[in-house]
Amino acid sequence: MQVKIDIPDEIIQNKTLSQADWLREVAVSLFQQELITLGTASHIAGMQQLEFQGLLFDRGISLHYDIDDYKADIESLRSNNWR
Repeated sequence: MQVKIDIPDEIIQNKTLSQADWLREVAVSLFQQELITLGTASHIAGMQQLEFQGLLFDRGISLHYDIDDYKADIESLRSNNWR
């Protein structure tokens, strides 16, 4: 499997990227390539889903969210004891 990570120039120019910054970029990239769901991506990024959706919007990345994604998110929430 090959995963391409496209990191914006302004992030690369910042030499002091935190672990949170890298996790956010990985989550965006994997979501954009439709390898993970929105819920999983926001979890990896350490962000609430609405906050992560805002990040995607700011970068011009569309939400490709269908019923299978919804079901996967519900299962993920249940398995993580979300109420």
